[in-house]
Amino acid sequence: MIILVLQIVVLCVCAAAVAQWAFYFPHPFPLVRRWLPPRKRWPERQIRDWLADGRFHPIFLRYFNRDPERVPPPGEAMLSPADGLVTSMDLHGGVRYLVIALSFWDMHVQRSPLSGRVVKVESYGTDFMDGEGRGFAFLREKSCPVQKRLVIASEAGDIAVRLITSLAARRIETWVKEGEAIDRGQRLGRILLGSTVVLEMPPAANVLVRVGERVWAGETAVAKIGERS
Repeated sequence: MIILVLQIVVLCVCAAAVAQWAFYFPHPFPLVRRWLPPRKRWPERQIRDWLADGRFHPIFLRYFNRDPERVPPPGEAMLSPADGLVTSMDLHGGVRYLVIALSFWDMHVQRSPLSGRVVKVESYGTDFMDGEGRGFAFLREKSCPVQKRLVIASEAGDIAVRLITSLAARRIETWVKEGEAIDRGQRLGRILLGSTVVLEMPPAANVLVRVGERVWAGETAVAKIGERS
């Protein structure tokens, strides 16, 4: 009798597990989700579904909003303003644009490449217009780019950091103000959900990274000004 009861209990547990698996399919089963790497724990399709209806799983939001401490490396090289993948470093109109693509699983807090002073905090695309962005390669895949452009005056000259998002994820926070002195590696702001960050540099900057390379905000040296390789 005891064996029969145990068998029934096991069958019920298995049936419940299969039912839950079917309910969550094609997304990961909750019982194994916590042991999966982030990209498998929260697949892109599931995140885009959340983006469409505005309801995100709280554990994913906690992971997405993480803001770990970063220690800038010694030296004067410009640091990456964002975590992500370098997708281009085109020269356009006398400016070198280092483009960093952020995925849903990257840390989304941006940091200052150099010490200096914030001289401008500019907004673009607030009316869902591309504005000046139509001529830039790094905006061509954005349906309605919304941007914050932070211009920083430093001893190496003026640079700028663009925080870019689109109509689907139109949320940008900036944490510095015009006239504020900032340190190398200091937090600048955050883009919520899918995004792109662009570092504008003088054309003679010696770029230290390559297209396809992964970089980390406030830690990866990406360029030097006034030095040749």
